[in-house]
Amino acid sequence: MNGHFAAVGNGPSAQQYEHGIQVIDEDKSFNTHLNEYMIETRVAEAGFNYHLISVFGSQSTGKSTLLNALFGTEFSVMSESERRQTTKGIWMSKNKKEGANSGGSKMAENILVMDVEGTDGRERGEDQDFERKSALFALATSEVLIVNIWEHQVGLYQGANMGLLKTVFEVNLQIFLKDRQSQTRSLLFFVIRDHIGTTPLSNLRNTLVQDLTKIWSSISKPQGLENSKIDDYFDFAFAALPHKILQPDKFIAEVERLGTRFTTGHRSTKDQEFVGGVFLPEYHRRIPADGLSIYAEGVWDQIVNNKDLDLPTQQELLAQFRCDEILREVLVPFDTIIGPLEEQQAEATRSGKTSVLPDLGTTGAATREKCVKAFETQASRYHKGVYTVKRTELETKIDARLKALYQGQLSAAHKAGVTAFSEAVTHSVKAGQKAGGSYEFAEIVEKQKRKTLDIFKKEAQSLSIPGVAWSNFKPQYRLFETELNEVSARLRKEEMRRLAIRVERWVKSRLGDAIGLEFNKLGSGRGGTGAPEMGEKPPTEKDLWDRVWNAFIGIVKDAETRFGDRAKSFDATPDEVQIGLWRLRRKSWVALRERIDEEVMESNILMKLRENFEDKFRYDEEGVPRIWRPTDDIEGIYTRARESTLGLIPLLSRFRLMETYAPPDLPGFVGVQPTGAEPEDEEDLAPIGGVDEEEGKSLEEEMTVLSESKRQDLVVRFKKMADGVYVEAKRSAIGGITQVPLYFYVILLVLGWNEIVMILRNPMLFVLILLMGGGTYVAYTLNLLGPMMQMGGAAYQQALEIGKEKLREFVANNDMARQAIAMPTRGSDPIGLDTLDSQGKKKQRPVDDDDDI
Repeated sequence: MNGHFAAVGNGPSAQQYEHGIQVIDEDKSFNTHLNEYMIETRVAEAGFNYHLISVFGSQSTGKSTLLNALFGTEFSVMSESERRQTTKGIWMSKNKKEGANSGGSKMAENILVMDVEGTDGRERGEDQDFERKSALFALATSEVLIVNIWEHQVGLYQGANMGLLKTVFEVNLQIFLKDRQSQTRSLLFFVIRDHIGTTPLSNLRNTLVQDLTKIWSSISKPQGLENSKIDDYFDFAFAALPHKILQPDKFIAEVERLGTRFTTGHRSTKDQEFVGGVFLPEYHRRIPADGLSIYAEGVWDQIVNNKDLDLPTQQELLAQFRCDEILREVLVPFDTIIGPLEEQQAEATRSGKTSVLPDLGTTGAATREKCVKAFETQASRYHKGVYTVKRTELETKIDARLKALYQGQLSAAHKAGVTAFSEAVTHSVKAGQKAGGSYEFAEIVEKQKRKTLDIFKKEAQSLSIPGVAWSNFKPQYRLFETELNEVSARLRKEEMRRLAIRVERWVKSRLGDAIGLEFNKLGSGRGGTGAPEMGEKPPTEKDLWDRVWNAFIGIVKDAETRFGDRAKSFDATPDEVQIGLWRLRRKSWVALRERIDEEVMESNILMKLRENFEDKFRYDEEGVPRIWRPTDDIEGIYTRARESTLGLIPLLSRFRLMETYAPPDLPGFVGVQPTGAEPEDEEDLAPIGGVDEEEGKSLEEEMTVLSESKRQDLVVRFKKMADGVYVEAKRSAIGGITQVPLYFYVILLVLGWNEIVMILRNPMLFVLILLMGGGTYVAYTLNLLGPMMQMGGAAYQQALEIGKEKLREFVANNDMARQAIAMPTRGSDPIGLDTLDSQGKKKQRPVDDDDDI
């Protein structure tokens, strides 16, 4: 324990002075070698240019650790494995970080730091005499008193050392301040340790200032100072440090930051606020450094001989003993009733379940009243002051446990209420959907919210204890109501998402029909009007994208109307509606592009181009199918039909309106992102070229339907397909003509002249020839010779097959016919694979040996 320091009673060495000196030991003896330490550290020659700081707080709260980190001192710190007292008495060391840069600022020169023995230690137990005197000494001599406390001690009376401070304030006022002509001020610098940030530092500051003001108002003040305020003698400063073990990096950084405040400063004349560091001129005791040792020894002598700090009387000791004994006795039945409830609640918490204990408010209030009444009956006959303090202590202990139990109960009721509210709303919505969708979401939410709030309010009122301030749970009720509002907003947002999904599906369905219908018109060419003579595209082709865009706009407008009307029943805010409409427009455009991409898939677009071409090529201007003749201009019709159809590929390659020959105003249609949109509103949205500029895709790229390579491939494949149709048409025209040599007609005329004359002289034959010739001409004119010849050939082949079949039947069933053609009789050997040789001839029967004899 600070074995490397110069202790009281020893002739210190220079090596020990290097680390520091013990000012007062645990036996209340003052070190007379203090001035030698001041000379050794060259502080004695500094005059008034020095500063004295003390640290005050409960034992094992890390006071020495804080000083070592702040000022580079080497005070001994607590052993975590033993948790015993390390600092006994009061120790002093000079700041080792003097002149060091800390956050850009240098600490003041000649800072003397006193490490005061911790309060509430188990080694001294109930002996608070040294605690009081050492705290008073630190307060009377120091410019800045650092009060080191943990965050969870703020608001406690004993934990925050408020009782000790009350005594110290009172005695300090009586001894050192009442006769002074000028008021000496000090700075109480509260350093709150292990601050996790749940409670803001400003709230902790207000709590501490209120407690100190309350203490000051309750102390006994000397004559003439009855109306004095704590602000007349003390200023306050506050700082918070994170956990040293759990957050070591942040702890070091905040300590470095704190060190920048230990510089000289002054008070602003305008608003009396601090400017600069914490060392203000009015804090200095105006004692020269070489006289500090004598001054400090005189202060300690006054403190040691003051009877106001002595131990209590025997009557008070008896009262303390009996009241403590009675307090323990009355807490036994309290533990019997409340203990199982605490265990039940703790078990539910460990298992992650929500447990609302039945009738907890009634049980807790009755048990509390019974316990306090029992203590009052048995302890009220002892010393009134001690009885009052102990009764307050008993109520504090009881209320601490009940408060934790009640807060756990409200927390469980809070969670159960939120869960029940969410499930009730979800169940009601599903029931409304099953009933046909006629439900009002806002009414469902409001009804379930009122019901849930009433249940929570009833539970909170049952936990209220008359006259006990902490049992007023209005803040918890407001917090619960706030969370229900948040859950309502989340459920409404989820319901609007589901509504948006339903509307999006409706849009996709309508787009599928409308866009498919417009693209199907491409396959019908000019609707049966044949190939255009002047190469101009038909109206059904020229304004394709205009019709697609107008159909798209109309469908989306209908969808927006549906969405807006339904969102009103959800009690949605205008911002939420705007976000939903914005998302709907974006997703609708993505759905349109997907539908267009489906239509222009290679197989689909080739089929439509073929249908368009064939409609223009195979049908005439009146929509009648063409029967190709050799005299028809097949090449011209083919060329016009092909070029007209090829003109569709550039038209389909880009989404452009006919009038402006420019893409539609997609950014204007989608609109800017609403200000209330959150990041999750954009997670499932695909980027759109020209709208999401940060994605690097332009509007022109967004409107490109067919890439250049795909266009070229379509042209090549379509031309091959069109050439096949053209060749087929040419074949059908040529197939109806048989070329006869001209000399054949001359030979026919010479050789058949007699027959011609005979026919001309015979009226019957002449008429027959005319009829046959006229019929042949009509058939030729109508291009029916080929079909007639094909039908005749087919009839001939069919007759031939029937004749063959009848002949087979006759031969097979008539004996004379079989004999005439030398066929075997039915009784002869049948012909089969086993009666034929390898050449297909009938095998010779083997000759029996008996024939050779």
